Formats: sequence, structure tokens, C-alpha cells
Amino acid sequence: MSSQPNAADTTELIAQNQYLKGELRRLQSMAALGELTSTATHEFNNVLMTVINYAKLGIRNRDDASRDKALSKILAASERAAKITNTILAQAKNRSESFEPTDLSELISSSMVLLEREMQRYRVSVETQIDPATPRVHASGNQVSRVLLNLLINARQAMDGGGTILIKLGPSRDDSGIVELMVRDSGSGIEQSALPRIFDAYYSTKDGPDESGKGGTGLGLAACKEIIDAHQGRIRVESTVGRGTAFIIRLPVSADAQAAA
Repeated sequence: MSSQPNAADTTELIAQNQYLKGELRRLQSMAALGELTSTATHEFNNVLMTVINYAKLGIRNRDDASRDKALSKILAASERAAKITNTILAQAKNRSESFEPTDLSELISSSMVLLEREMQRYRVSVETQIDPATPRVHASGNQVSRVLLNLLINARQAMDGGGTILIKLGPSRDDSGIVELMVRDSGSGIEQSALPRIFDAYYSTKDGPDESGKGGTGLGLAACKEIIDAHQGRIRVESTVGRGTAFIIRLPVSADAQAAA
């Protein structure tokens, strides 16, 4: 005698599934917020140390040349702090998850403001190839920013001894209604056997968070795929062990940009 789930059991299973998905999204959001907070904290600490050190230099040396140098360095550090603050405030102010015409090149610029010193610290150079004719995409800027930050941090972590990250943005060659964003690193690469699971929740090729406290939760790439899927887009990975990894994102062009074209 076979036992088939009744309507009540099915409803309960659906409710449990929805609850678990909600918990996963909450954990993914917390992980993303934690990495963003860690990044911003490191950046501010670098700026503050620059201000403090050059302020001490200006106090110790009373000659005009030393003080001019100290004040110039303090001014430059303060201007960088203002950029970091404005970037974070812009993300905090725009909490809307609504989809709207979004300039991906601006998201790339703001991401690099937050990660510039971190990349320098780990001897990683970042190259950008941005097609100025790239149309805006239909997207939530906050969500795509989280995806981009995650991919850039992953790329940095894949290069222990330093390396190069290439960020490439432009219209798709095979579909005028699609924009492609690629993040490629020159790191260690990913084993072919691991690629089919790379976007699975809780699956990670890392042992755990690195010395900066980032990565290794197995939630980052799963969240990236969920976000891109929700945008009616696609994300895929290409990797060769010893040669590096590339993540390619395809997002639909906004209706306004298509109409203008």
C-alpha cells in the first residue's frame, strides 16, 4: 500500500521550502554585508593611518617643505575618505531593490573605490576594458554591486602571490539586447570536477575566510547566481587550472536603451 502525501503535507512542505529559501537569502545578505563592512573598514583604516602619520610628520618637522608635504598627503587622504563615504552612503541611501536603467560602468567605478587599496595590498593590478557604447541594463544597482564586489574579492583571493584582474564590459556580439560583464583573474583556476557545483549553496573551493575575514562561506556565488537569475540574466564560469578563472554575466538591456537604439 503506497502512501501519497496529502494536501496538508504538501502545503507544509511548500511552506518549509519557502522558509528555508528565505533563511538562505538572509544568510547570503548577511555574508555580503559582512564583506562590504570589512572592506570599508580596511579602507578607512588605511586612510586614517595616512592622516595620522603625516600629521605627526608635520608636527615633528617645522620647516615649510615638510609641512607642505604632510598637508598635501593629508588632503589627498581626506579626499579619498570622502569618496569612500559617498560610495557607501549612496548604497545605503538607495535601498530600493527595484529594477531600473542602470549604468554598469558606474558600478565598476564605485566598486574599485572600495577595493583599490585592498588590491594594492595584495599586489593585484586591475585592468578595465569598457566599451563607451555599452547601453544601460534593466537591473537593481545595489544587487548587481553585491555580485561585482563578490566576484572581485574572489578573484583577488585566487591570486596569493599577486596577479591581474581584467574587468570587461560591452554589448554582446551575438545579441543586441544583452550586455556582457566579465571578471577574469590570472589565478590558480578551478578544478573541472568542481565547476558543476560552483554555484551551489554552501559549496566552496576555499578552506575558509582569508586573513581579511572574507570568503569561504559557500554563500557568495550562490547569491550571485540567484541575483542574476532574478534579473532574467545568466552567469557562467570558465576556468583552467594554473591559468585563471573568468565569470561572465549577461544582463538584458533596459527598455529605454532599446527604444533609443
